Amino acid sequence: MHNTPPIAVIPVILCGGSGSRLWPLSRAGFPKQFLVLSGSMSLFQQAISRVNALESPGIKLGESLVVTGEEHRFIALDQLREIKDVKASLLLEPSARNTAPALTFAALQAIKNGDDPVLVVTPADQTVQDATAFADALQRSINVAATGSIVILGIEADKPETGYGYIKRQGTAGRLGEYSVAQFTEKPDIETATAYLEAGKYSWNGGMFVMRASVWLKGLKQFRSDILDATEKACAFQTLDYPFVRPDEKVYGNIPSD
Repeated sequence: MHNTPPIAVIPVILCGGSGSRLWPLSRAGFPKQFLVLSGSMSLFQQAISRVNALESPGIKLGESLVVTGEEHRFIALDQLREIKDVKASLLLEPSARNTAPALTFAALQAIKNGDDPVLVVTPADQTVQDATAFADALQRSINVAATGSIVILGIEADKPETGYGYIKRQGTAGRLGEYSVAQFTEKPDIETATAYLEAGKYSWNGGMFVMRASVWLKGLKQFRSDILDATEKACAFQTLDYPFVRPDEKVYGNIPSD
């Protein structure tokens, strides 16, 4: 019987953000992802624990990559130490450049040893109520992404919400329950959001991505080679002080924020 090797997966936790919406509980020095809102774990600890629970016979997890700001390195490290069995490197951004550079920093780190793992990319500040359904959706996403697709997780819309982006799906579901994306829409007005809900083909954009590192870098090269080039330059001069990884501060500051 032919045994296929497990899919190599690296969790990537995007842990930037100043958490202004939960002020004054959360502030620039202590953003919301580090707050404990329920139970005994912070949102960041919950996020990294969730993705580290994905190991299965077909999925082999590598060390997590946490992208966070230089000023939050000790909070992140302290909170990581409280979680047993989770190993992570902390990729420290000298200045916040938004999602694309943060994800590129992680992807370049993930391929450094010649590997091409599937990255499971999740924000650090989400609350997930059904951990089993979440794990199932991500395990299926990993299997789809291993074939070269970019997978984005949609959340079933149950009300006309104007605070989220939307994903329109097309066609019929694939073997693992996946759909092709017809289009993305930014936060709509209430009339549009109501029409989306009635159409039944729209999900909320969950902001979680699953894809091979090489697929992300190839897509970025095609659409935003300026971000890729600048991030590669900054990472070429990185310093490693385990578990901290630092890119070149001056070069990183010049990366377009997007």
